[in-house]
Amino acid sequence: MRLHLVDGTFELFRAHYAPRPDRPKKATVGLVQSLLGLLAERAEAVTHVAIAFDNPIRSFRNDLFEAYKSDDGVPAELRAQFDEVEEAARAVGVVVWSMKEFETDDAIATACARFAADFEQIRILSPDKDFGQCLRGERVVQIDRVRKKLTDEKALRAMRGFGPASVPDWLALVGDTSDGIPGLPGFGDKSTAALLGRFEHTERIPDDWEQWPAEVRGREKLARTLAESREKVALYKELATLRTDVPLAESADDLRFRGTPRAEFAAWCERYAVTDLAGRAPAAR
Repeated sequence: MRLHLVDGTFELFRAHYAPRPDRPKKATVGLVQSLLGLLAERAEAVTHVAIAFDNPIRSFRNDLFEAYKSDDGVPAELRAQFDEVEEAARAVGVVVWSMKEFETDDAIATACARFAADFEQIRILSPDKDFGQCLRGERVVQIDRVRKKLTDEKALRAMRGFGPASVPDWLALVGDTSDGIPGLPGFGDKSTAALLGRFEHTERIPDDWEQWPAEVRGREKLARTLAESREKVALYKELATLRTDVPLAESADDLRFRGTPRAEFAAWCERYAVTDLAGRAPAAR
């Protein structure tokens, strides 16, 4: 059995900005089409599935750091669909986690930690680099459906030069513009990878630049920058660390996909003027 965990916020934004003809509720309809495609895909063999949404795009992290990502700048027509898309996903027959205090990423990280022993594999459907910290061997993997790319722990280590435990440290140093984490000036992917490959965590990186790997360019200046910014780095790392204590109500069995409730989904399709989708409602595997 597999557990598929869908980053609903990413999918909603992707559908909104997709180069398809504009139509009312374009993002919501596009996300439903994406879900139906996933459920019908033989290679994915979906047996258990959940989707998480940020609603609103604000969490406890905004209380820690004012510049953290928020609803600011989200187009009004997209923001208006945040509640509707959750209703749509439920109409498809998928478990929905609506995040307010926490974030979508926290819900998915919690599910990875809680249900890892219950499934042969957990597949995180999102390209978000935050999820690298959730990877565990080949049991918890990340799928980028756009690029048709699978990343497991081995692939992450080969690509980044460090393991899942160092991902929050990496984001703290290099920054994450999508989340509003600025990082530290001068710290790029190569220098940070060399440091975390040696020391694993920012707290273990010494202030003495002479102890740093020789391949780190400008290490004397970077060491000084880090030494002067330890408190900032600790905050940025806290922002980048996904929580695994979200109070999800479902058991593993509750996440089983039991098929789309046809009458409910047909009514939804009628309401959104997409009756052609009604015939794509899948039965449980």
